[in-house]
Amino acid sequence: MRLQIVQDALKKKNIKYEYTEIDGCGSLDFLFRGLKFHVWEYEDRVWGAETNIYEAGRSQDIEGNYEEVIAREILSWPDMMPGS
Repeated sequence: MRLQIVQDALKKKNIKYEYTEIDGCGSLDFLFRGLKFHVWEYEDRVWGAETNIYEAGRSQDIEGNYEEVIAREILSWPDMMPGS
């Protein structure tokens, strides 16, 4: 299972998500406040992830410590109410 740090952040924020793994790369899709977000991991000489967590309509690549960067951003979001 990949993207464990990001999955832990989503669980902590009570955000439901869908996890998929293809060719050894993890993929997360989830809704937050009615907007669709994604984290799609890739490996092309370097590991990274494409995500739209900063702007729902625009994707960007994050490399290096991408899981920690993405998890930190998700943890900064307002808490979801139970059952949301």
